[in-house]
Amino acid sequence: MPSLGRIEQLPAVKAIGIQFLKAHQEVYVRSGGRIGHRLFGTRNLILRTVGAKTGAQRVNALTYAPDGDSFVIVASNGGAAKSPGWYHNLRARPETEVQVGTRRIPARAKVVLGDDPDRDRLWRLVNAHNDNRYRGYQRATDRVIPIVVLSPR
Repeated sequence: MPSLGRIEQLPAVKAIGIQFLKAHQEVYVRSGGRIGHRLFGTRNLILRTVGAKTGAQRVNALTYAPDGDSFVIVASNGGAAKSPGWYHNLRARPETEVQVGTRRIPARAKVVLGDDPDRDRLWRLVNAHNDNRYRGYQRATDRVIPIVVLSPR
């Protein structure tokens, strides 16, 4: 029987999953965070960024793991060859805002790459909070999937 990570890489499953996640994000944002913080046992936040190329406001619902007063997110893009747009936006403008439930928090993003001594600990933390999905996503791509720590400012 195929593993969950492999099933998630099937085109039809990806397409359905993307539509579901878009609907989840819409409900989370429109409810002001009253609905959507928890989804299938994971915690989710709303990340608000500014487009690196366009300057337009961007909103993404993402799974996170708490780490002290910070929020740890992963630029997995479902194991795609490229990092998601929000990652590039944060690289260009690390000052951002996160919404956790109904709380909106100004934050600063710090990218954690493979050479960071804290990466292994953070990778284990986020994997544990997302049913080890990131492990499967990492196997699906040749790039090292970046971790981003969002710290309140």
